[in-house]
Amino acid sequence: MSDQRETGLMLDPKYDRDGLITAVASDSRTGELLMLAHMNAQALAATRETGLAHFWSRSRGKLWRKGEESGNELRVVEMRVDCDQDAIWLRVEPAGPACHTGARSCFYRRVTPDGLERIEPGEAAAR
Repeated sequence: MSDQRETGLMLDPKYDRDGLITAVASDSRTGELLMLAHMNAQALAATRETGLAHFWSRSRGKLWRKGEESGNELRVVEMRVDCDQDAIWLRVEPAGPACHTGARSCFYRRVTPDGLERIEPGEAAAR
């Protein structure tokens, strides 16, 4: 491979046509997947500069720091980029629930043959 984006050591995110990159956040202690969101260049820079997760809200059309209203911030312990630099993985220390619904994780429902079932607190991390 000769593509520096895939093999080199320079951060060179491959944003989509809307200027966004997918970002997932997981609990650095338990490994539990907490949320999925999107970042633009400004959100990525703010996250790197502050150590707090920032995202681009597609619905509101603006930059936001996770927890700016709720206080449920995500302190970044480690940030990784995937092989072709089109996704970011944030390993974080959450200060409260990650989901706007009040659930610990945004992934609190399991898809079943009949629809959805709620996952009990603690069960998501155990599986």
